[in-house]
Amino acid sequence: MTESITRSITRSIGGQTVSAIGLGSMAFATREAANRAERTIHAALDAGITLIDTADAYTPDAADMGFNERQVASALASYPGDTSGVLVATKGGHTRTPGGGWGLDGRPEYLRAACDASLKALGVEAIGLYQHHRPDPKVPYADTVGALAELRDAGKIRLVGLSNANVELIEIARSILGPDGLASVQNELSPNYRDDLPEIVPHCAANGIAYLPWSPLGGISAAGGLGAAHPMFAEVAAERGVSPQQVCLAWLLAQAPVVIPIPGASRPESIINSAGAAVLELTPEELTRLNGS
Repeated sequence: MTESITRSITRSIGGQTVSAIGLGSMAFATREAANRAERTIHAALDAGITLIDTADAYTPDAADMGFNERQVASALASYPGDTSGVLVATKGGHTRTPGGGWGLDGRPEYLRAACDASLKALGVEAIGLYQHHRPDPKVPYADTVGALAELRDAGKIRLVGLSNANVELIEIARSILGPDGLASVQNELSPNYRDDLPEIVPHCAANGIAYLPWSPLGGISAAGGLGAAHPMFAEVAAERGVSPQQVCLAWLLAQAPVVIPIPGASRPESIINSAGAAVLELTPEELTRLNGS
């Protein structure tokens, strides 16, 4: 096993302690990458990562919903160590269309069925964190969140989260779930996309809601070129003797104590490198440079 480097660096989601860096597993949602899923997830666990994010719609095609959830469940089952402290977060509300397209379905009846399917795919009696994947403009948001509240109250999910939500939607959810009932918000945040920094991240921090940046390195296809696209991150990385990707994740962690980046990885080496960001403490001067870049 690789040395655990995030075990003592933790944050909280809905009262559950997790590693400060999570693993986004969408990179395995292709037939080509499937053979690396187990090794990469095991490497993440060895490095002390205890948050794994998946979704029912992370699948190569519409006929195989739950593909990625089953990958995660299989890797956890085959891991030789203790996985009792791992929080698996999944999502429902996105659909897949023939040809690889994406659709939306926020109807309560759809979410109830999707949750049942995710329970089966993950092989659990209750989902640790269930997140609504993306607002459906055809369905009142209160109806969608009401379904999540029902699933929580029925014991099928332990924690409720949102994805791709603004402050208005966050507050609608809190009015239904209770002031402490919304555990997390998962939105896009990276050096490429910083729109949530002025309002949504502080709002989550003020209300004790974990904020999970998706594509924190700019997406799997762009992660390798992060330093070239953002020279200041490469400059700080060179000065500190680390990778630009680690600097990026450390920069995100410094934005608020509720931020828990979930970088994707399709190789063990990638997630081991990302996990190292948890112990990289940037100076105020470095943060000022990165915030202004």
